[in-house]
Amino acid sequence: MNTSPQDGSSRPTVVLVHGAFAESASWDGVIEILNDAGYKTIAAANPLRSLSGDAESVAGVLDSVEGPVVLVGHSYGGSVISNAALGRENVRAMVFVAAFAPEEGECIGELSGLYPGSTLGDTLKTVPLPDGTTDLYIRQEEYHGQFAADVRAERAASMAATQRPLRDVALNEGSGSPVWRDVPSWFVIPGLDKNVPPEAQRFMTGRAGAREILEIEGASHAVGVSHPDEVADVILAATAHVERLAQNQPAR
Repeated sequence: MNTSPQDGSSRPTVVLVHGAFAESASWDGVIEILNDAGYKTIAAANPLRSLSGDAESVAGVLDSVEGPVVLVGHSYGGSVISNAALGRENVRAMVFVAAFAPEEGECIGELSGLYPGSTLGDTLKTVPLPDGTTDLYIRQEEYHGQFAADVRAERAASMAATQRPLRDVALNEGSGSPVWRDVPSWFVIPGLDKNVPPEAQRFMTGRAGAREILEIEGASHAVGVSHPDEVADVILAATAHVERLAQNQPAR
């Protein structure tokens, strides 16, 4: 695909939001490709504390961007972008990568159990917090097989050691009204996702009316790490759509 930007006035900024058990460096391979194509990228730090609070944090990043935005979320980051983009007219396209796209009132705990296939619960380690809530980690010895089975063992071990925990509040907090109702969306579905069952992702993709769906056979939940070229190509399709609209050309 490798779509090239045309002019600065129509060129969107790509804002990438990581999910649980990951951190911003999980986008490194995708960022390199997007930067080489001439796009400005921002890998937003997702606090992973509560859905509403996380969405407010990302919304602040969106408000700091001049010009159009293509907003990308991985995993729980899909729930965050669905809420963060509310009222942000500069968000012109959304890309969901192995991600949740919740309806109003839905939480990720509910959606992950909607269809069989998630083995995440059996791999989690809990760490109590002083306020009575709990941080959730994937046990390091389980991380490679659960989260990143198609990533090199050395890289998976580093990802396991640097993973950011998800607070249980974020797991169970219901979504607000989703922006994907009004903003065009693209989806990447990894065929061997053990965190978010592919069938659940297909369900969410269908009701969102996605413009493009890419399923990657054999890919793990860490699909942006293991398949950065394919993920970047889907993001570039979204940037091309935004550029055509800005130049008053027919959308494809």
